[in-house]
Amino acid sequence: MPPKCKFTREEIICAALEIARAEGACAITARALGAELCSSSKPIFSVFENMEEVQAEVQNAAKALYAEYIKIGLQQEPAFKGVGMQYILFAIKEPKLFQLLFMSEQPQKPSVTGILPIIDESYDQILQSVQNGYGLDRQNAENLYRHLWIYSHGIAVLCATNMCSFTAEEIEKMMTEVFVGLLKEIKGDK
Repeated sequence: MPPKCKFTREEIICAALEIARAEGACAITARALGAELCSSSKPIFSVFENMEEVQAEVQNAAKALYAEYIKIGLQQEPAFKGVGMQYILFAIKEPKLFQLLFMSEQPQKPSVTGILPIIDESYDQILQSVQNGYGLDRQNAENLYRHLWIYSHGIAVLCATNMCSFTAEEIEKMMTEVFVGLLKEIKGDK
């Protein structure tokens, strides 16, 4: 009978996520993970095949944490603004996880029109909130969403890399100004 695993899968993922939060995903090594668990690295490999599997689980855990932020944003009024603010808040509070999810080199270069459904599992919910909240058809909602994501992503990257610091009020004001301008342009209001 094989020996009982010293740590559960969840405990190992949690420890690896903590390393990623503090030092980035590149810091997750068998040795570092063993140290985080106050053990050798051997118990890790009684649960996982290899470190790539651990890395994939950490990415899944980071996505789940990000999804919680987006869920909060979708519950705010207006939902689309809440989502944008939560995206930036995630970058501020979890900069290493934001970098892992949204600042990693991609294996292929998707077009800007196709990037959002690829990187955000909540894409359809967010797009629906834009359509419902502002009376836009799908094409115009996608256009607005894409432009504002590019803008909010820029702010988020500045925050996640410590390039700039903004107050919540500054972020809200900047996002509102850009949103209002884009909405007027899309709706043809002068």
